[in-house]
Amino acid sequence: MLRPLTPDSAHAPLGQWSLATLVIASMIGAGVFTTSGFAMGDLGDPRLVMIAWAIGGVIAISGAISYGQLARLLTDNGGEYLFLSRFVHPSIGFVAGWVSVLAGFTGAGALAAIAMESYAISDAERPEWLPPGTIAISLVLVCTIAHAFHTGRGAIRHNSLVAVKLLLIGWFVAWSLLAWPQWHVASTPLPPMPAPVPLTLATSVMWISLSYCGFNAAIYVGREAKQGWSDIAGAMVKATIGVTILYLVLNAIMVFGPAPDEIAGQQNVAAIAAKSIGGTGLASLVRFAICLGLASSVSSTIMAGPRVYAKMASDGVLPPWFDAEKSPPTRSVLLQGMAIAVVVVFASLQDLLSYLSLTLSLCSAATVAVLLVSGRRGNPISSIGLISAWFYVIATAVIIGLAAWHRPKNVIATVLTVVSGLVLYAISRRVSKDRTAS
Repeated sequence: MLRPLTPDSAHAPLGQWSLATLVIASMIGAGVFTTSGFAMGDLGDPRLVMIAWAIGGVIAISGAISYGQLARLLTDNGGEYLFLSRFVHPSIGFVAGWVSVLAGFTGAGALAAIAMESYAISDAERPEWLPPGTIAISLVLVCTIAHAFHTGRGAIRHNSLVAVKLLLIGWFVAWSLLAWPQWHVASTPLPPMPAPVPLTLATSVMWISLSYCGFNAAIYVGREAKQGWSDIAGAMVKATIGVTILYLVLNAIMVFGPAPDEIAGQQNVAAIAAKSIGGTGLASLVRFAICLGLASSVSSTIMAGPRVYAKMASDGVLPPWFDAEKSPPTRSVLLQGMAIAVVVVFASLQDLLSYLSLTLSLCSAATVAVLLVSGRRGNPISSIGLISAWFYVIATAVIIGLAAWHRPKNVIATVLTVVSGLVLYAISRRVSKDRTAS
């Protein structure tokens, strides 16, 4: 039976609050402020949209519980790479780490940075002297410097950014609730709710689930948690439950505030709802809150991702140059920042969104499935952990199937990611054997 590693709490810089803010920042991005417009266009009724968001929250909470049980088995940095390499096979772990390099952190960080720029300044407002991507790359540079040299100070800056973001979102919620008479639903009763079409509802849950990605962010910095797995599990579950409640409140405002036909199929649903309820002042507040939310998402990516690369380097599957005996892994942080900046220059928002949906879901489902095997080997897994793992794996498998059906081309990109990871693993093992022999 594997025994969990216990970090030295005297030197571990991250408490449960810092871990929780990492999860919150990773989860709250552009998705919650944009997805419901498309869900309204598909489902046609705000109550069905709320049901879809609730289902997505239950899936995310089950995933957070499952990852907390994984941290109980093995408390260390590395995330999916750590668990799949230790419990399944080093080659599978390497592929998971490679997925993290390309999709989980680099792709997700670039997605958040590009989206932040699009909210900060529209194409119509952009001056001729400001090339596209400048604001996004500047954000990546600032976050890289913030996290490259001192974990504690970087965490304080990150926590402050998340706190300001939550205050602004709270302001939006309070303003909207006080303006209840201006809500569309307050003056126009809704017709009877239509019977949901299962496939349409499941497809909406698929897109909504992207907004819940990041519930497992604390797992990547496990070695730096003050109280080990208990802090990690507590932070993930509490933060995910809190974000789920916040998502439901925000979406109630966005889908019940304006008339349904105003937001159906619209990307800027939050701005439309804010303007409908509180005028241009509230719309400006929402725009600023979205920018802060996306900035904190970039920050959390640059904070968590490099720990995976450092762990892979310490295991000998990445060059030792990326390893670090002390926190933070500065060279890995710099690598992460440069990689995100490169993707910002060459990738589009839509391509990144579709690719991340399929690839990250596949990796997380494979990782949680480890619990289903480990429980039979005498490892300490609670009953709620096993139930959550079964539910998460089955629900995520459905999401993967829907994503593949809607975007067949992304299956090719995901397969290429997995195959390239296996090839790189074989090369790294060959190089390692040659070094040993010499």
